[in-house]
Amino acid sequence: MPVYQIPGEYWFPPVKEAEEGIVGIGGDLSPGRLLLAYKKGIFPWYNDDQPIIWWSPDPRAVLFPKDFKLRKSLRQSIRNRNYSLRIDTHFEEVISYCSVIDRKGETGTWITPEMRTAYIRLFEMGYAHSFEIFQGPKLVGGLYGVSLGKAFFGESMFSLERDASKVALYYLVQFARKHDFHFIDAQVETEHIMSLGAVNIPREDFIRRLEKAVRYETKTGRWEFEPTQ
Repeated sequence: MPVYQIPGEYWFPPVKEAEEGIVGIGGDLSPGRLLLAYKKGIFPWYNDDQPIIWWSPDPRAVLFPKDFKLRKSLRQSIRNRNYSLRIDTHFEEVISYCSVIDRKGETGTWITPEMRTAYIRLFEMGYAHSFEIFQGPKLVGGLYGVSLGKAFFGESMFSLERDASKVALYYLVQFARKHDFHFIDAQVETEHIMSLGAVNIPREDFIRRLEKAVRYETKTGRWEFEPTQ
């Protein structure tokens, strides 16, 4: 199948036509295009020396909130490491840390300056959110992503102290349960996310679930949440 060149107008080809997960190349990272992409199960992922590449992998890694695995070691970190949660207070710092943190088996980052600017814009519009873990006054971990309807699309996470990113995900799961989110999209399988209860599902199944989730009103603006241990 051909790899589509994404045109200037807001349009994407059907994800079933994706060649090895690639839906198309080109376009821009304007808010309207990004939100349309997420609504259709597509996300941008590319390096600084590449054009914008749009993906919809098959299978899709998804975490259903009810299936989150709270392991003993993580429970101990939540209780004993003096972590506290803030939401949507340090979004730019979270995305900056995510762009520079070393990751096993990876070099460089897909969070280019262009990507960073685009997601900060979505945050300002109330569609992107960050879960931030503090140890005293210091930001030590967190994650960010995009929310539409009853779906949260996880983009990246970082950790400067033991389990800090996992604690952020634990609180996101609590938030998702409280607000009846259908799933947290993890995009592609990693050892880290699968250990916390994520599973791979066929893309066709993911798209069906996504279509249902985005029918609901999106909870925009700054989020607030009082977590429990």
